[in-house]
Amino acid sequence: MSLADLSATELLSKYRDRSLSPVEVIEDVLGRVEQLEPQICALYALDPAGAREAALASERRWLSGDPVGALDGVPTTVKENIATRGIPVPQGTAATELVPAAEDAPAAARLRDAGAVIFSKTTMPEYGMLSSGVSTFHHLTRNPWDLSKTAGGSSAGAAAAAAAGYGPLHIGTDIGGSVRLPAGWCGLVGLKPTHGRIAVGNPYPGRAIGPLTRTASDAALALSVMTGYDPRDHTSLPIPSDSYEATVDGLRVALLLDAGVGLPVDPDVTAAVSAAAAVLEKGGAVVDLIDPIITREMLDGLDSFWRVRSAADIAALPEDRRAKVLPETRSWVSTAGDLSGFDVFHGYSQMGAMAAAVTTVFRSYDVILSPVAPITAFAAELAYPTGDPSKPFEHIGFTVPYNMSAHPATTVNVGWSASGLPIGAQVAVPHHQDLVALALASYLDSQQAERRDWPTGSDGQLRRGDDTPR
Repeated sequence: MSLADLSATELLSKYRDRSLSPVEVIEDVLGRVEQLEPQICALYALDPAGAREAALASERRWLSGDPVGALDGVPTTVKENIATRGIPVPQGTAATELVPAAEDAPAAARLRDAGAVIFSKTTMPEYGMLSSGVSTFHHLTRNPWDLSKTAGGSSAGAAAAAAAGYGPLHIGTDIGGSVRLPAGWCGLVGLKPTHGRIAVGNPYPGRAIGPLTRTASDAALALSVMTGYDPRDHTSLPIPSDSYEATVDGLRVALLLDAGVGLPVDPDVTAAVSAAAAVLEKGGAVVDLIDPIITREMLDGLDSFWRVRSAADIAALPEDRRAKVLPETRSWVSTAGDLSGFDVFHGYSQMGAMAAAVTTVFRSYDVILSPVAPITAFAAELAYPTGDPSKPFEHIGFTVPYNMSAHPATTVNVGWSASGLPIGAQVAVPHHQDLVALALASYLDSQQAERRDWPTGSDGQLRRGDDTPR
């Protein structure tokens, strides 16, 4: 196995016994990037010189037995909309004025303080409002499992980088599924934590920051570092006391196979998530199939609110920059003026209605198990899986309720489509049980009947479905 494919927990163990150096690891990661980045386009503001300098400093600390923190020397990427000092934050669009960030956002600061080697930012689509890698600023990000498919979004580059083996830790953001959807489509663990657990710095309804990793234990490690109150975020919370453990026997599981709205669920997705439910049932869980949680009115209301909010942001741009916004995005917001103030208020109220609906389910169940998305990864060039800017949210019916309710939800790979694409299950749990969700993801992964190698071979090249190099 390449050093670039080792987990964070494996790297730290090897640093500790001095069998491996952070310098060796970052060189292997940068070599992987050099090989694959022209094909998958996951990175923004790659900084090889800064990475090598940070890795050398980490090596010196490990040799002296004085690591600076829990991630000392671990290669890490951060999504481009999470500010890092000195790097502009384009938000995936050519319409943004490129101004270097004055300081690290809270999550990036905590990672850096823990010794993480932040060697690059990662790509995102236009304003982060697409579940794809389509952007007027970044090159099109592609899925390492199949380059014709999207890696998902809006944490597009984070997911592609994790699946391709650009080191173990990748940090994204999620407002409707933007960590979990790409994680599901790239075969990863992706956590949207309890809102406030990781300070975002610039909070607004539904927004969260979370890790995308190959293992649940790495996600838990990243979460532990980023968790905690920060005065720059009035919604942030103190460190909770939950633990990375879960008891399956007696667990009350609500199985949600129909989101009630949006695209129909692919039969392969239903089969894979149903098999995951059977695994929990075999372990002693009580599994009940439940009715849809949200309604058409809720999803359409959400669309109305965000359509107007995005229209306001774009309208505030100078005309020359407004013209640079992705055509699909301009089409989506073009009808915002048709909505009345009553429509927008009603739309905003539907976010609260979603939260109430989710909370009702958790009065009777410990876990909600569902697909991450109704479909597997769609064509990379599409901004939306529907191909229709007037219907942008038809694939987020399983993920968006937990943004509105602030509950933690994580993903885990539970199978494969007939064409060989990853299928993710979503595990949602009550507030502040983030580590329980990750422990359940780890349990499901440990019981996985079929395992497949990651899309990079021993030579660092991408495989095809027949395992020949791409």
